[in-house]
Amino acid sequence: MRIAVTGSIATDHLMTFPGRIVDQLIPDRLDQVSLSFLADDLEIRRGGVAANISYGLGGLGLDPVLVGAVGSDFGEYEVWLKEHGVDTGAVHVSARRQTARFVCLTDQDANQIAAFYAGAMTEARDIDLGRLDPLPGLVVVAPDDPEAMLRHTARCRALGIPFAADPSQQLARLDGHQARTLLTGARLLFTNEYEATLLLERTGWSRDDVLHQAGAWITTLGADGVRIETAGHPALTVPAVAGVCTADPTGAGDAFRAGFLAALAWDLDSPHAARLGCALASLALAEVGSQAYTPDPARLTAVITETYGTAAAETIAAHLGGAPCRR
Repeated sequence: MRIAVTGSIATDHLMTFPGRIVDQLIPDRLDQVSLSFLADDLEIRRGGVAANISYGLGGLGLDPVLVGAVGSDFGEYEVWLKEHGVDTGAVHVSARRQTARFVCLTDQDANQIAAFYAGAMTEARDIDLGRLDPLPGLVVVAPDDPEAMLRHTARCRALGIPFAADPSQQLARLDGHQARTLLTGARLLFTNEYEATLLLERTGWSRDDVLHQAGAWITTLGADGVRIETAGHPALTVPAVAGVCTADPTGAGDAFRAGFLAALAWDLDSPHAARLGCALASLALAEVGSQAYTPDPARLTAVITETYGTAAAETIAAHLGGAPCRR
């Protein structure tokens, strides 16, 4: 199954703060916050949710189609993605704006404060999925220009293409009608635990309402693993990989999505998909930067064996054998 991933393509500027962000907040002064954090380190990395997911899929051998908008400064980044198995032929290059920027500060507790400059991403609303040839078997609608996200879901419905809704941080920009429109008819819905609560608040729907609109709701729970919910069935929780030394949490959720989607493309069931997703996320967590990890089949198999057992590892490894080890 060919997967098209729509969404942000950006450069990440990642900084580390040796203290705790919460210690700098004064409870009775939160209406007048003026803070500056002295960062110890700065890493400039390739990022953007769609590019991160595509990187993971490419590393697993799936040849994903990246769909998004960038600036004329994208050249070196494009070469990198192509070298790692990503089809960039559907990427729109702006003549006026630079590629988006993500700036993030992470403290010693892995709490983060971030800002995102959209730049060329605002032109993603002009991209028509109907021009993809051939049409993909699944479209991931990841965080992007909000109008682009709504257009992509509408085109998927019109063209009969299954899609996965991954609103993530853009939930803060969507009103109730937009949020409901985005996930209606989705085959998959991805959120983390906080976003799941925000989604219910924003849509005004109950959890059952959401499950009747989306085929499966996958919620990442950090160290507690992943919850998978479908209408009419009890929720299933798959544990996370334990004992991971976290170097940088940025992009771990994107790596999880790549692993989960790759497993579904191989016709594996949701529990196996979650296991591969968690294993790939553990590799991403151990590196600084969203595309600094290598989805090495042998290492993934070892992680899956240790965490989920030999049977699960053998089932997944049968597909990992064809994945190229790119760096």
